[in-house]
Amino acid sequence: MITIDGAAGEGGGQVLRTSLSLALCTGQAFRIEDIRAGRERPGLMRQHLTAVEAARAVGAADCEGAALGSGTLEFRPGTVRPGEYRFAVGTAGSATLVLQTVLPPLLAASGPSRLVLEGGTHNPHAPPFEFLDQTFLAQLNRMGPQVTATLERPGFYPAGGGRMVVEVAPAARLSPLALVDRGDLLGVEAVARVAGLHPDIAAKEIQAAQRVLDWGEDCFRTEELPAEWGPGNVLLLTARFAAVTEVVAGFGERGVSAHTVGEKAAKRMAGFVASGAAVGPYLADQLLLPMALAGHGEFTTVKPSRHARTDAEVIRHFLGTRVDFIEAADGPWRVEVRG
Repeated sequence: MITIDGAAGEGGGQVLRTSLSLALCTGQAFRIEDIRAGRERPGLMRQHLTAVEAARAVGAADCEGAALGSGTLEFRPGTVRPGEYRFAVGTAGSATLVLQTVLPPLLAASGPSRLVLEGGTHNPHAPPFEFLDQTFLAQLNRMGPQVTATLERPGFYPAGGGRMVVEVAPAARLSPLALVDRGDLLGVEAVARVAGLHPDIAAKEIQAAQRVLDWGEDCFRTEELPAEWGPGNVLLLTARFAAVTEVVAGFGERGVSAHTVGEKAAKRMAGFVASGAAVGPYLADQLLLPMALAGHGEFTTVKPSRHARTDAEVIRHFLGTRVDFIEAADGPWRVEVRG
């Protein structure tokens, strides 16, 4: 049984999610201790427990320690079973991160799957649905499987209540992916959405973003969603390149001005565009695992996060895969994954 230190590196929930995914992919049991020890509220929270339960269902696994607040978990996977599943976080906890846990083993399963996930889809602690759909799944589909995601209703923090449906057509194996050059810029878009909040919030976010980004006037717009979907607010900045699409999000929060939300998100997008990298920080985190399962992969990115380096170490425990983070003297970082 593999032993994982949940306090290592960034010490968050990604250590658990990656461990669950790789246990199902490899058939290896693991024990994780000090779960989320690096967080203000350590142990399993609702979204993490939902991820554990989802992994147990998909992989016919035996599990000990699956309880709210638990700091230790033992997980013994069985056989991955494709099919129809529904997983509900029950709060604004991220449904996209629950999907991140069970998707890798289903990519090479013996048949197709349909997943209904309920909870937070637009949460400041995770990439939003649009990133999942346009950025991550677009690259995953280049590796062989075909995964489609449909947002039926957004779920904003703190209420949640979102719902998305994901269809998975697996492949016999994942093909290696190289994403070194992002290609020409094809288009940009900025949209600020509000639900159950004053539309001036969206307008002010757009105005702040316009002062940072040198994009045409027609690239910026606001949208007012049905009030019953809120309260909630998200600013989505999208840059479409020939090889990859980058989505940067900003979320309205109590005590944070709309100007600050718009300016911060716009500066992050401007920094990514200026970097010349093909892959942004969130996509860099999420590509490591499928590239490791494929046996090879490489991409250019901005400075790798502690999150990515921690994920690379967990992957090494299960697969023995080497992940090299190579800093360039002039230009973006290069990440190489070698099985």
